[in-house]
Amino acid sequence: MTDRWMTQHRRPQRGGGRLLAIYRRIAGSSARPWTIRRVPVCSSTEDLLAGWLRDQPSLTGPRAVIATHQRRGVGQLGRTWLSPEGGVWISAALPWRSHASGQAGLLGLALALSVTQRLERRGLSIQIKWPNDLLVRGRKLAGLLPGVVQRGSQLRLLRIGLGLNVRNPVPGEGIALRRLEGQQAADPTRWTAEVLLALDHCHGLGGDGAWCIDGVQARLWSDQLLHPQDGQIWQITGLENDGALRLRQGSRTESWRRWP
Repeated sequence: MTDRWMTQHRRPQRGGGRLLAIYRRIAGSSARPWTIRRVPVCSSTEDLLAGWLRDQPSLTGPRAVIATHQRRGVGQLGRTWLSPEGGVWISAALPWRSHASGQAGLLGLALALSVTQRLERRGLSIQIKWPNDLLVRGRKLAGLLPGVVQRGSQLRLLRIGLGLNVRNPVPGEGIALRRLEGQQAADPTRWTAEVLLALDHCHGLGGDGAWCIDGVQARLWSDQLLHPQDGQIWQITGLENDGALRLRQGSRTESWRRWP
């Protein structure tokens, strides 16, 4: 599939029959009315979801675009996220009802915790590297890229881009589920269904995401970090109520709402 083809056919193609069958079997009566569109190859699922939302802005239920392979997946701070075949590469939109304004950072942590809890159900020990990476043994297993859409002062839509290494090749600083569960258990379709269930859980709790603070704090990846600006070790003392990372170095304190 070429970029020219995607330009001519502006929306992804429908699909995901096996995925939805697995999802509904696991979710049971709590299954939500997901609309899924799958593509074998694309530049970015985020771009395809953005086009879909422009064409059909009214959400009656959650939507997701899923790719077998992304050429130019995007991670934190615009970094390239390698997305070869064998992983979970998904961008989703969830209708959201909250009287509060949306804070992408806090809701991103809520999503990270929900995905972590699905992974923990399989016996995996997960750490959350603030603000949006999931680690196993200090190596990156998954990354999340949250965003919000507001109408006036009220949150209307929560968006999330997620990449999860399953049985795809990974760089040296990464790790894939096939290393943790074995090749037979590392099924990208099954894990895509698990991601949908995690998004369902987060959506069901709703609100501004503040319910995640204690759970994220308990799973933070470290109690200290090297400050990228002064080169000194700072202590991580927890999270603010809006999800900001609290730091202390001697008498100095900082709160990060994004990585400097």
